[in-house]
Amino acid sequence: MALIELKHVVGGYGGAPILNGVNIAIEQSDIGVIVGPNGAGKSTTLKAIFGLLKVTGGTIEFGGEDVANSLPDKLVPKGLSFVPQEKNVFTSMTVEENLEMGAFTRTDDFRDTMRWVYDMFPVLAEKRRQPAGELSGGQRQMVAMGRALMSKPKLLMLDEPSAGLSPRYVIEIFETIVRVNKEGVGILMVEQNARQALAFASKGFVLASGQNRFTGTGPELIADPEVAKSFLGG
Repeated sequence: MALIELKHVVGGYGGAPILNGVNIAIEQSDIGVIVGPNGAGKSTTLKAIFGLLKVTGGTIEFGGEDVANSLPDKLVPKGLSFVPQEKNVFTSMTVEENLEMGAFTRTDDFRDTMRWVYDMFPVLAEKRRQPAGELSGGQRQMVAMGRALMSKPKLLMLDEPSAGLSPRYVIEIFETIVRVNKEGVGILMVEQNARQALAFASKGFVLASGQNRFTGTGPELIADPEVAKSFLGG
């Protein structure tokens, strides 16, 4: 059974829907990457899963339970975390305070999880007393991901994790995503660096006009001439 499965999901912000029947299935061992042109519904799909916009059709099953239109505070304890593209850290708080905020739903001792996050992102351990707002863009993205991991999610959703980062940090973020997945966390991400992200994706979804145009493994999509020509820049 898939960890998360979207079946014919329709939704948007009112008026005409942005999603027009999206289908996605991800297992906990998967790295799923959603690509497509601007306005295709990529980020909207993640927001629909996380209860940030209204789903008017279809189902979203997480762990076998239909969670469509559930609010984020109900989804996080079930094992779902989301890192938005913008405003994803508390800039005036230290790195460690940001991480502690990620554990707000937990009632157990989360120090082991914090040690695990610091192991994933060694630079955060070095800078744990610094305000997050003083960090570079790549380091802030690590804080955002680390905070999302503090809730011990089964599925981590990332909206454009490499946006605005230097090539060095893009590689570092992608390598860390692979490491997190190998530790047992499913990944579903939207990414503009489509070819780079699909290279390590076990599942790839090409959206256009709020619908699936192509679905396959990342390498399969890269090798598809039509996908390469229309969505990957040739």
